[in-house]
Amino acid sequence: MKKAVSILILLLSLLATQTFAKKLDGKQLFQEYCWGCHHQTAQAFGPSFRNIANKRDKAQIIAQIADPNGTYKSLGYKINSMPAFDDLNSQELEALADYIYKFKDKK
Repeated sequence: MKKAVSILILLLSLLATQTFAKKLDGKQLFQEYCWGCHHQTAQAFGPSFRNIANKRDKAQIIAQIADPNGTYKSLGYKINSMPAFDDLNSQELEALADYIYKFKDKK
């Protein structure tokens, strides 16, 4: 019985680890949370990731994703139409910001 419980716990922890690891992928996060309003290089409802990466540093990008109502004015926007993504943890915010930053123009 102890062996069966140990195996079950091991399998559940492996499943949780795989799910967590997948969610940390910036591209997958983009597809899940951002794609409806943003595209990588073209203007959509919101600015493209290229535009964002060329205008903002990583901390500003993370702040805008985590708290758009608290940051939009300081970033030069007159209104905020971006929802807050309260369900993203700090590692996911970092992964998403890293993905956005890949579209910064090379100098």
